[in-house]
Formats: sequence, structure tokens, C-alpha cells
Amino acid sequence: MFSIDLSNRSRRQFLQTGVATASGLSVSGLSVNGEAAESPQLLRGKSVVVLNLQGGPTQFETFDPKMTAPREIRSITGEVATSIPGVTFGGTLPRLAALAHKMTIVKSYRHGISSHGPAAMHVMAGGNPTGAMMGALFARISGLTNASTGMPQNTLVTARAMGDQYKELYYNSERVSQTGSLPAAYKPFDPSAGGEIVENMKLHLEAARLGDRRGLLRELDFLRKQADLRFRAADRFQDQAFNVLVRGVADAFDLSKEDPRLLERYNTGAMEPSDGAKKRNSYAEMFSPVALGHQMVLARRLCEAGCGFVTVTCGGWDMHGGGKEFTMHDGVASLTPAVDRAVSAFIEDVDRRGLTDKILLVITGEFGRTPRINKNGGRDHWGNLCTLAFAGGGLQMGQVVGRSDRIAGEPASTPISSSDVLATIMHVLFDIGELRVRTGVPSDVKQVLTSGQPISELL
Repeated sequence: MFSIDLSNRSRRQFLQTGVATASGLSVSGLSVNGEAAESPQLLRGKSVVVLNLQGGPTQFETFDPKMTAPREIRSITGEVATSIPGVTFGGTLPRLAALAHKMTIVKSYRHGISSHGPAAMHVMAGGNPTGAMMGALFARISGLTNASTGMPQNTLVTARAMGDQYKELYYNSERVSQTGSLPAAYKPFDPSAGGEIVENMKLHLEAARLGDRRGLLRELDFLRKQADLRFRAADRFQDQAFNVLVRGVADAFDLSKEDPRLLERYNTGAMEPSDGAKKRNSYAEMFSPVALGHQMVLARRLCEAGCGFVTVTCGGWDMHGGGKEFTMHDGVASLTPAVDRAVSAFIEDVDRRGLTDKILLVITGEFGRTPRINKNGGRDHWGNLCTLAFAGGGLQMGQVVGRSDRIAGEPASTPISSSDVLATIMHVLFDIGELRVRTGVPSDVKQVLTSGQPISELL
């Protein structure tokens, strides 16, 4: 019932990844120079999940309600006390409020960009000069696939990835999956962009079809050798690439293996846009968060299966208001309760499995929203203060980092930058000291990964 329904292009995309591995870009955890595989201490055995609230999440109705501000500024959902004394969240986040001691909220994150595309790419890249998203940087060092499991190291989970019934929901992958100056092969694997990958990887395929795939990989290996690329153990590379297609990678994408009671705890299927939004037009319907809960389940399963970087998207946070768009009331009536349910379920689930220190969750979006509610009942783009929260990853939780000013419009303490966020995430994924002394690592990526300073309060 919950197995992912993938479109016909996926097989082509996955085999393109196979082409990349067979032609020398990366094979099962080996980067071009083999650094990650030959030096496993470089990787810390952890995973990162970035929940990207596309459109620009409001800081007021999430983690900085500012109820002391004037009515036209403060959270329209009120506030709810959290498990951290003196700290409140927006009023539609009661489950997360109860788990605040397992989170760190950053109230001083700014980058100053207020245009969707540039801001979205900047945030996902952590502002790094290559322009590549953080998952692509990770895969450039770790390799395209996990050496032990064959799992793609950089994966994108959109609502559409959860099945054909969600194909009409908002989809914008380009703003969260760019590779910048890195090769295109490091783009995240996106199951919703294409096809038969899960079915093709299952062992119940006919022998002739499997034979065809092995033959294809032999041809790819021949091309690799013809290109005279510098790899050792060519036969091993071929076998590993083939194993990615047929061994247990597919199981990670199959939610039917989960306890139905757990899936129900995650379930956001009943969280539709408000009736008023639906009656006006169909614009709001594509922002329904009905798939978000199961997207978060899938993210956890991918991490357990060895994926190092997972991006989960949730659209609809561009709440300007007006007849053809979400008002703030439309948006927070569906989106914030869905985040509350799905993310709290994820935090509890990861904790029960003993994975809290192994999986870092990052919640953010391209920018924040203007302090003052506009005449249409919404908030506009605002890059001067942005939503940011962390959970797990072995970092220090149960705190608030930084302060916003009296109207939650700018940092009132030292700003946290996108490069600080990047450095924090890479500190979780890599032994940065080991990376600094490692030879053979691409110099541009090495410079990016070793030059930043993590958020000190989290260490």
C-alpha cells in the first residue's frame, strides 16, 4: 500500500548513475581518488536530513512568535510553551514544543537574500563558492553510493516520490538540487523524477532481464577501460555497480515494511488546505502537506540504509496572501500542523531506534517572512531573519542560539550565516581534521569543507 510508485524515467536516471560509476566518477563509496573508501575514518558514519520548507517559512508562526510585538507583527497562531523554560513556539506546534529539549532553535540566522531562486540555492549550498548543494559536496568526497549498502549518498524526497496520487502536488527540484561547478553526476537521486528503479532492483525479475543489465554493465566497464581512467580492481567495480541494481537497496523505498501504527503516527494525510482556500481556487491544493509524514518516514529509512544526505521538500510557504494565494491563515491551518506531526514523529522515532546521535535533522527554507502582515493577510519575502532549527546528530540540543530583535526582523546578536550552517553540517558528516591533512581530495571542495566555523553552541 505504501510502496513508492515511480515513473518511467527513473530507470534511465539510475542507470545514468551506473554510467557515472562505471565510467569512473564514483563506484559504491569511492570518490574519484578513492579517498572515502580507503580512509573510512574520514566519514563519521552519520546522516543529515534537511527539511526544506519551500517558499520561505514564517519565523513567527514557527519558532519565534514574538507575542510582545504589536498585533500586526506577532504570530497569528499565538504561542505554546515548550519543554525549555521561557521558550515558546507558534501555537500550532504543540508536539514539537513538547520536544524542544531535543532541538536547538537558531533565532539569528540571516543571509540577506529575498528572491526565491537565489536564496533557495544559497541556503542549500550553505553559501559555498562552488554553488553546489551540500549533499553534492558530501557525495563528491564520500562517493555517489554507500560502499557497504549501495544506497545513493545524496537523495531528494519530494511529495511526488510517495506515489502517483501525489503527482499534482508542488514540485520544484532545481532550487534544492544544484551541483554548481561540480559534475552533474553529483545531483541528488530523485525517485520522483523517474522510473522503474525499485522494481528493477528486486530479485524477482526474469533472469533474461538481469542478464541484459549485467551485459550493459560489462559494456560500460569496457568503455571505462577504453577511456583509460585510473581505477584499480575493475571487475570489483563492475560487480558493485550491478549489485546496486539487484540487492536490498529497494527495500529502503518500501514503506509497507513499516509498522502500520508507526505510519499512522507520521500520517499527515488528513491535513488539507482550509476550506476557504479550496473554494477560492485550486491554487492552494497543490500545497497540501498530505505526503509529508511519509516523506519523513522514507528519509529515516534511507538514512538507516546508508544514505548520507537526504533533502525532504514541503512546498507552500510563500504566504503573501490575496485571492489566488495562501493567506497566513490558509497556510498555517495545514502546513504548520503537518510539520508538527511529521517532525515530532521523526524525532521520537529516531530516538526510539537509538539513532539520535547518528541522524541530524535540519529545518529551514530559502528565507523568512516580513515582520508586518500585509494588506492581503500574508507576509512577504524577508532575507534578514530566517527560520532554522536542528535536532540530533550528536550536537548540543535543548537550547536557543542567538536572539532576534523586538519585531523578529533582524538578529539582535551575532548573526549566524549560511557558511556557519554548512560548516556545522559537514562537521557532523566528516572528520574535518582528517580531511584537512588528506591528500588527493579535490582542492575546491576541500577548501569549502575545511574553511568554515561550525556554530559553536552546538558543539
